[in-house]
Amino acid sequence: MKKKFNTTGTCFPKLHYMMNNTNKFVEVMELIELGEYFSMHHPRQFGKTTMIETLVNALQKREEYLPIRLNFQGIDSKWHESDEAFGQMFIKELIRYFKITRSPLATFLKENPAPNDLNDVSDLISDLVIEAQSKVVVLIDEVDASSNYAAFVNFLTMLRNKYLIRGNAPTFYSVVLVGVHDIKNLKFKLRNPEEAQYNSPWNIAVDFKVDLSFNPKEIAPMLEQYTEAEGVQMDIPAIAERLHYHTSGYPFLISKICKDLVEDILPYKKDKTTWTLDDVEASVRLLLKQNNTNFDSLFGNLENHKDLYDLTARIILDGAEIGFNQYNPTIYKGILYGIFKRNGKIRIHNRIYEQLIYSYLSSKVETATNADGYNVSTQFLLEDGSLDFKLVLLRFQQFLKEEYSDRDQKFLERQWRLLFLAFIRPIVNGEGYTFKEVQVSQERRLDVVVTYLQYRYIVELKRWYGGQYHDKGLDQLHDYLELHGLDSGYLLIFDERKQQTWSSKMIIHKGKSIFTVWV
Repeated sequence: MKKKFNTTGTCFPKLHYMMNNTNKFVEVMELIELGEYFSMHHPRQFGKTTMIETLVNALQKREEYLPIRLNFQGIDSKWHESDEAFGQMFIKELIRYFKITRSPLATFLKENPAPNDLNDVSDLISDLVIEAQSKVVVLIDEVDASSNYAAFVNFLTMLRNKYLIRGNAPTFYSVVLVGVHDIKNLKFKLRNPEEAQYNSPWNIAVDFKVDLSFNPKEIAPMLEQYTEAEGVQMDIPAIAERLHYHTSGYPFLISKICKDLVEDILPYKKDKTTWTLDDVEASVRLLLKQNNTNFDSLFGNLENHKDLYDLTARIILDGAEIGFNQYNPTIYKGILYGIFKRNGKIRIHNRIYEQLIYSYLSSKVETATNADGYNVSTQFLLEDGSLDFKLVLLRFQQFLKEEYSDRDQKFLERQWRLLFLAFIRPIVNGEGYTFKEVQVSQERRLDVVVTYLQYRYIVELKRWYGGQYHDKGLDQLHDYLELHGLDSGYLLIFDERKQQTWSSKMIIHKGKSIFTVWV
């Protein structure tokens, strides 16, 4: 039977191959042991549910704790219509949970009358904690599903009030709310849809600072388990580093690359007993062509928030340096949805997302641009199967010269990078992909790595700022080619001077052949 990898979290449960989340688990468990209330918030498919499962399993093995795991997602909206309805639903969910885990507590709750308001719920919680004679820990998953309902906000307020007087009235020992949003910063819509306000029903919560992404050393144990169980050979440190290079440790992306490699790459190899770095690259290329709920969510968030879309495009296309500020709502959304990561400056979270987004941006330009006849892929094929990349650049130059007149200059100044990326898409489509890296400098360089079959082409895109910067740019491209072990590269220069040269020439710089084209 074909074995399948699960990509919903941090592991492959059916095969029991797990990334090492020990340090993360210890950090979260410490918060619970201290009796903290907190919001475990991370982007979708970031391993939150797997962490909850790990916590619940660990707590169930400790006699002093009673974990309660709830999920209000999919609950009929009628339960959110009033405090009374929500309170009754909450107690019913507890009864349903205890029927399986601790039936005497289910019986205890059923013997009490249904609550009429949240005060009754508060009293029942105190009675339940006394009856359980345990440290009751409540973990509520997918809280975003309830966050826009006033009844849920009031429920959180009630829990907060009980927390503040916990020395006098028994209450839950720890409460963990799990979702995409930090519950302290949610914008809750109240009964009147035209009203909205920032509430702080959870201002007693401690900050959740546990990073659920995985570094190479945490990825390696999963690969070790797999090699031992399946008899597959690989350079584990190198594979783990490459997985992290593309994903920045995003759990879903790591698992998906491995899943696709096992199911769609390995079966078609002659040597099915070895994983190589080329296999990882092939799986990344396959992933970039796929649709999945993670990517759907990524683009949905971009299209639904124009400010986030525009800022993301500036970072990807222009290398804009934006300092992180937690109070900037646009930056906050980017962090919230897993599009940005922060390290002093904000960056796109991972290379796969960056590749996806800029391909998406260039595709939108491609559909609005008619380059038919200029970029037919067969025109650029050489006898050995490689691309005549000099001709690619010359045809792009011809395309801009013939199709864009002076009246299009402003459009060209803004979109010339996207136009180039859109131009080469149909040339490499199906046999390779393009990958970009912004090099921050006064020139706002954009280095594009184009793969086609086993061949690689490095193209540096920059504006013309004069001879001094041009020489500096050649040095930078030389170093970049050296890093990739290549002897030749390409330089595409956008010339904003009124008298454009539309020229091209081969430059030999420190032993590297650099074909340069001005557009």
